[in-house]
Amino acid sequence: MSKQVLLIEDEPNIIEAISFILSRDGWSVKTHSNGADAVEMVKVRKPDVVILDVMLPGKSGYDILRELREDPDNAKLPVLMLTARGQTKDREIAERAGCDAFMSKPFSNADVLETVRALAAK
Repeated sequence: MSKQVLLIEDEPNIIEAISFILSRDGWSVKTHSNGADAVEMVKVRKPDVVILDVMLPGKSGYDILRELREDPDNAKLPVLMLTARGQTKDREIAERAGCDAFMSKPFSNADVLETVRALAAK
C-alpha cells in the first residue's frame, strides 16, 4: 500500500504540481483547500505526511499546526509547511508551532520530493 500525503493548499497550480510530483513517485495524494476544517480532514484521512500552506481561507496553517500538535494522535505527524512568505520570522513561527520542515514558494520539485521522503522515513 502506498504512503499517503494530505496536501492542504488553496492554489490550484501548486496542488497540481505537488500532486503530480508525488503521485509519480508512488504516493497517494489527497488534497484539501480550506483551513476551517483542515484539522478534521487530517483526522479523517490519517495521512503519513501533511503538506500545509501557511495562508489558507478560514484558518492559518500556523493555527492548524498548533491544533494538530495539541492532539495526541497527531502530535508526531510529519508536517511540511509551505509559504510564499519565506522570511526568517515566518520560519521561526512555523518551527515554534511544531513543523518538521519549512519550504518557501517557489520551491523545486526535487526539494519537495526529497523532503516528503525524509519526513515519511522518520
